[in-house]
Amino acid sequence: MISIKGLSKKFGDLTVLHDIDLEIDKGEFVVLLGASGCGKSTLLNLIAGFEQATEGEVAVNGKPVTDVDPQSGMVFQQYALFPWLSVIDNVAFGLKLRGMNKKERHEQAKKYVDMVGLTSFADAYPKALSGGMRQRVAIARVLANDTDVILLDEPFAALDAMTRQVLQEQLVEIYEKSGKTIVFITHSIDEALLLATRIIILGAKPGRIVTDIRNDLPHPRNASVQLSSHYTKLKADIWDVVQEEVMKSLESKS
Repeated sequence: MISIKGLSKKFGDLTVLHDIDLEIDKGEFVVLLGASGCGKSTLLNLIAGFEQATEGEVAVNGKPVTDVDPQSGMVFQQYALFPWLSVIDNVAFGLKLRGMNKKERHEQAKKYVDMVGLTSFADAYPKALSGGMRQRVAIARVLANDTDVILLDEPFAALDAMTRQVLQEQLVEIYEKSGKTIVFITHSIDEALLLATRIIILGAKPGRIVTDIRNDLPHPRNASVQLSSHYTKLKADIWDVVQEEVMKSLESKS
């Protein structure tokens, strides 16, 4: 679904990503994990087509990404909703741009509003919603557009811990129902383990792939998986790698 070969990205003299090779299969939930400055968001922007590679290439569904790619939908850390549109009209916005008539697009949008648990808020406006609810609207909008790939850039980072836990579990359910290919950025090992089928750890200076881990924790996943001994071992193994990369980054600044 996503093919990245020999990818490097520079901003001026600064090399943010270097020689990235990554293949992501259809239906995988891949989490990019790493310390600040390792190029996670830049890599996501390259997949989405918001940035262009200095070297190498990115392809989605066999098609090189040379501009903003309609095959990929992005959910940002900030909610990016239209405040003058209701929940259902925000979710249906992309369908409107495609020329779908109002009745059809509202029927399509309603399916995804229901999926993210906002049925009773379909006619509400963003100002009346909590942060977690707004983020669910943003996820529903991407799902309604039926893109091949969903890209999420730390979408739960600004939320309180309890809301974040609930939305993580809801995202797992949405993933299992939709079968979409998802690439998700986080700084949290716990979040990565709950969500991912595969975890890519990036190192910094420059950004590069350090470790590629298959997450074999059983599905369906919820907070109770964190109580298992296998979860504890996976978390410790990942922390050892992340800690080493963070220390290297700190030493390079001293």
